Amino acid sequence: MTTSEGEQGGGGGAPRPEERLEQAVRAAEQALIEFEIAVETFRVEVENFSRLHEQKLGPVYARLEELDARILEAKAARTGDPEDLRRADEARSRLMPIPGVEELMNGWMDGDGLFPEATAMLTDQPVRPPQRVRPSEEARRLYRDLARKAHPDLAQEEKERRRREEFITRVNDAYARGNEAELRELAAEWAAGPELERAPSAAEELYARLEWLARRKELLTLVAKELEEGAIGSMLRLAPDDPDRLLEEIAEQLRAQVAEREAELAALLA
Repeated sequence: MTTSEGEQGGGGGAPRPEERLEQAVRAAEQALIEFEIAVETFRVEVENFSRLHEQKLGPVYARLEELDARILEAKAARTGDPEDLRRADEARSRLMPIPGVEELMNGWMDGDGLFPEATAMLTDQPVRPPQRVRPSEEARRLYRDLARKAHPDLAQEEKERRRREEFITRVNDAYARGNEAELRELAAEWAAGPELERAPSAAEELYARLEWLARRKELLTLVAKELEEGAIGSMLRLAPDDPDRLLEEIAEQLRAQVAEREAELAALLA
């Protein structure tokens, strides 16, 4: 037997039939993980920007709505027109919903009593603004690295999948809080943890895996689209590198609208 014949008949011969399919599955898994990382990163950014948006612009929006209601009420008082009165009542009712007890206390107290922010508001003290969370570049790097290594989709056994899901939940929580130190600890924990061999899959299982990956990608695409097309996501995409400047520009426009409404109300009440 010649050397070439021996190579063809031995371990260096033709690849197994499912080898290319396994490569395709691995490539699809990695692509999905990268996509999930991108979606989760953007979700955290949207969540953080939403908090900042509410903190900076919420009071201005509330002032505008109050002025609009008072303007309608002043017009209705002048005209006495039933339609004007109806519109004024509707505007006021939108500002003054009638909550239940649970809704009334929601956001004001926990098991230990009133939140500090609620106490500050009731005693006319300055309200401490909510902490802004923005993961650092190092936190982003640690998160991406952990998500690639520990993603549940890389597990072949149910027990290992559950372990990875629990671990990734902790990773996501630490990343959402921008906790770089905790992400480092999680990276060390994962490095010291058990590593399972990736068992080869049968062709039928590989095809099923590809179909699942495709469905998962479709779901993530919908989630990403919803985030991007939402009001906060759309605003964030306008100035991803300097969202503070964008918020200040919007605040200036809103303050100008407040001044216009105040002048209009003063004229009606004169």
